[in-house]
Amino acid sequence: MTIRHPLPLIAIPADVREVGIHPFHIVGEKYILGVTKGAEALPVLLPSLGDELDRKDLIERIDGILFTGSPSNVEPHHYEGPSSRPGTMHDPQRDSTTLPLIREAIEAGVPILCICRGIQELNVALGGTLHQHVEEVPGLMNHRADLSKSREVQYAPTHKVTLEPGGVLAEFWPDTAVMVNSLHGQGIDRLAAGLAIEARAPDGLIEAVHVIDAPAFAIGVQWHPEWKVTENAFSMALFGAFGEAARARAARRQVSRPSPARRRLLQARRARS
Repeated sequence: MTIRHPLPLIAIPADVREVGIHPFHIVGEKYILGVTKGAEALPVLLPSLGDELDRKDLIERIDGILFTGSPSNVEPHHYEGPSSRPGTMHDPQRDSTTLPLIREAIEAGVPILCICRGIQELNVALGGTLHQHVEEVPGLMNHRADLSKSREVQYAPTHKVTLEPGGVLAEFWPDTAVMVNSLHGQGIDRLAAGLAIEARAPDGLIEAVHVIDAPAFAIGVQWHPEWKVTENAFSMALFGAFGEAARARAARRQVSRPSPARRRLLQARRARS
């Protein structure tokens, strides 16, 4: 008889946006499909509740976390940066949820994958800083997408990233360079002390990192591997590695907790004593 193991649970923290006159907690479909098709896991959409979220309880129940991209930017007071320009989109509820959650997930050995805004959150959460306008930094190119173009054009590969020899990405990808898309206005300035560089763009901008000495998978990338994930071999390898780490955690959680029948038996014994 084949034993069917439950899919690992991967939480995806939501953005908070106003739709009409009401705030909604939302997650882009491409991230959900990245988890289901790329990581072969069950996505759990996580409301951005800040300190109202019981992070310890959450961490005990999940097998991974995907920190997504977003049109909003991390508020600069989190890294002692200058005030944002007027009109910059922020999401303080997401900041108050994801920044402490990143730190606690790493410490607890929960696998994490951080994409676009997510890699910026990872860097800020661990003490790094951000360029607020990459295109204005001398020597760096414009990494933003042309929003007047179709989604297909915006998410098409635009430049190479060079993988660091001996890095985590190099462990599951044989080539030294990968073509990626580019849809971001902000980027890593000062790298957090707890991070190591995994890849750079041609202009030298940091495009991928891993958490040094993390007990589980902990990778951040500046591009969007979730876009049409099944059509890109490198994206599938990245999400596949993330999914494998989540399955390993799920297996450990399954062993460490009693089955429902065992829990009922223990409860009955306690009731009789």
